[in-house]
Amino acid sequence: MSDTLLIGLYALAAGGVVGLAGAAALRLLRGRSILVHILVLLTVTVLAVVAGVATVAQAMFLSAHDLWVVLVTVSASAVISLAVGATFGSRLAAAAVWARAARERERRLEAGRRELVAWVSHDLRTPLAGLRAMAEALEDGIIHDPAVIDEYHRRIRVETDRMAQLVDDLFELSRINAGALRLMPTTVPLRDVVSDAIAGVAPLAARRRIHLVAADSGWPNVRAGERELARIVSNLLINSVRYTPEDGSVHIAAGHETDNVWLAVSDTCGGIPGEDLDRVFDVAFRGERARTPGAADSGGGGGLGLAIVRGLVEAHGGRVNVRNTDRGCRFEVRLPAT
Repeated sequence: MSDTLLIGLYALAAGGVVGLAGAAALRLLRGRSILVHILVLLTVTVLAVVAGVATVAQAMFLSAHDLWVVLVTVSASAVISLAVGATFGSRLAAAAVWARAARERERRLEAGRRELVAWVSHDLRTPLAGLRAMAEALEDGIIHDPAVIDEYHRRIRVETDRMAQLVDDLFELSRINAGALRLMPTTVPLRDVVSDAIAGVAPLAARRRIHLVAADSGWPNVRAGERELARIVSNLLINSVRYTPEDGSVHIAAGHETDNVWLAVSDTCGGIPGEDLDRVFDVAFRGERARTPGAADSGGGGGLGLAIVRGLVEAHGGRVNVRNTDRGCRFEVRLPAT
């Protein structure tokens, strides 16, 4: 057997042992992050080279000095290889994680778009069919009772208003998702914005016998777009009134902390199922399986209100969350302090 073949066998044997140990380690760590796998793979590769060189050097009966020189040289090369590999491996792992997150986000967005189209198509088709039937009945003169005619006119107006609100929500959401929202921040008294929002939702609350309660004090100023802030507050109040049973209550309060201003809307809806808490701010999520919303007079919407709230809050550099309380749930908005 030639010396070259013998050296190759020694190197293969030493590297194979290290490789088997590395394969076992990777199997044990299969649930860990990509970076861990990359680092283990780099370490196994370098150690396999070091083991092969050391084994061959030992088999060649090198002097202690020569063996030491070989080991120091290989070890230094191994350290450099591991350092470079770890640096670029971490970048590769971060890029892989980012790419996977981007793919997951794109899949969620695409699923959300499909669901939104389905919901909107249903929400437009149903009232349009009713509007057409009522308009044809009025046009053909088959309805003669003045009370019925007045009711048809009222229902046409209500359904038209609801569809106009749905179209407005879709336009607002498209501006947010397309990055076309242009804020014009000013210093806004939060008390005034809340007062206007309460006045706007008061008729709906009165029909459902919902008590709207605002805190007496603690209302700070906030640096925000006035129109967008009004939309945030109004959507939160409408959502709470919609899902609070009759004779319930909706409380709204605010405060100022070191680095942010907070606004909280609490209701007595009975709470949100735990599996739905993470989906509350998703597009077209209503918290109910039926696609047809409640009566139009109850303020049924297209499931876009809270998605718009999240988009507008994040556009201001803030955050919004929801949690369950003893009697209902609490929506809390935090915006950067002025």
